[in-house]
Formats: sequence, C-alpha cells, structure tokens
Amino acid sequence: MAVINRRQEDILNELEKKGYVNVVDLCEAYNVSTVTIRKDLNFLENEKLLHRTHGGASKKPLYAFERNVDDKESLQVEQKKQIAAEALKYISNNDYIILGSGSNIHYLSRIIKGFNKLTVLTSSLKVSLELCREATINTIQLGGDIRNSSTSVVGPIAEATLSQFSCNKLFLGTDGIHLDFGMSTSNALEAHLNQAMIEVAEKVIVLADSTKMNIRGFGKICNLNKIDILITDDGIDNETKAKLEELGIDVVVAAKL
Repeated sequence: MAVINRRQEDILNELEKKGYVNVVDLCEAYNVSTVTIRKDLNFLENEKLLHRTHGGASKKPLYAFERNVDDKESLQVEQKKQIAAEALKYISNNDYIILGSGSNIHYLSRIIKGFNKLTVLTSSLKVSLELCREATINTIQLGGDIRNSSTSVVGPIAEATLSQFSCNKLFLGTDGIHLDFGMSTSNALEAHLNQAMIEVAEKVIVLADSTKMNIRGFGKICNLNKIDILITDDGIDNETKAKLEELGIDVVVAAKL
C-alpha cells in the first residue's frame, strides 16, 4: 500500500467515526481546495480504503443489493434482537397493524405474544407462519407474486387488497436510509408496496439497524418526513441521529439486552 499523508489519515479517522465524509466539510476543516480533497479521496479509494460517493465518501458501499432474507437474518443478530424488543413496546392490545417484510420484521414477529386481541396484515409469509401460532392474533396474509429472496409478496394483488384496510401502525423494514435520497429498498416492486402500506397507516415505525444508515437501495420508498419513529441500535452516529431528529423523526436507540 502507498504511504498516506497526515490529512488523508485524518480523513480516514473521521470516516471511521461517522461512516461518511463530505467534500465541502473537509475543505473547511483543512482549509484546502475541493480539488485537493477530491484527489485525497480518489487516492484513498484506489487504495481500497473508502468508497467515493457524490460529494464525498463512505466507509461502506453506498448502495444496498438484494440478498436472501435467510442470509440477512445471520447479520447484526444482537442488534436486530434489541430493535425487535424495543419495537414490541409500540404494540398494544386491539391494535390493527401492518408488518412489512425483511429480517428485522421477522425478528419482531417471533416475540409478538401474549396479547388479548391483535389484528395483523403482512406481506411476509415467514411472519404469517410465526403469528398463526398465537390464537388471539388475527393474521391477514396479503396475496400476490412471491419474491423468493424475501419469501414475501409484491405486486398489484397485494396493493389492491391493502387499499381495503386502514391500520393504526405500520412496522417497516428497509435496506437503506439516506438523508438526501430517503428510505429505500433493493427491489422496486417491494418499494411500491411499501408506499401503499404507508398510505393506509396512521403511524410509520421503521426498524433499521445502524448498518442501513447513509445507504441507498434501488427502489425509493418515501422521503424521510414520512417516518414517525425510527428504531435502531447504538451504532448510529450522533450527526446522522441529530439530522434525522431535525426532520421530525423520533429516533429511538434500542437498549442492549
């Protein structure tokens, strides 16, 4: 590896803390031109130490790619359990809720127990199989085309069914939360179904571990101002948390179990 200079080392340290850096901010911090900073970032990218993005750089790739839900469930396991436990606090007896798909939502479905009465609509086959074990939960499985990678349904049949209901809470997973692009997922059809879910829910609660921050998926779900509550883990950096809160989002950091 080539030798890096002191400024480049400082940039990497900043990247380690925040997960991303901005060209304009770096220019102001080091009192150098944008040309100089871009050269630094290009050099560090060539050394495979960061990923260049529009206007800056990130510690990890900017884009989320589609993965099998079983593979996702083996990642950030403790964080997902913490997020699920926190999300459970927002479910009450007699609620009419929607559960989306994805690993965070599946972790939540495993611990929804002990309610006197609960009605749940879901696009996820795995979630339905978990909930049907509880006699006091009325589970409504949306129909449609099945995505093999997520074992969940998408498409016009699911959207048409969903339009017949009104629910007080939506629990939604996501592949990416980006301050500029908004909330997104790696599948365009799932993004469209999630948009329909948001339209029929009074409150939108998003479950996303900190690795999803400052990431974009292929299909945009919504702007961030559509989110009421974001439940994440303590890996979220303070700057991202503050900016999300400025948008009116209640950012809840799940306690460790």
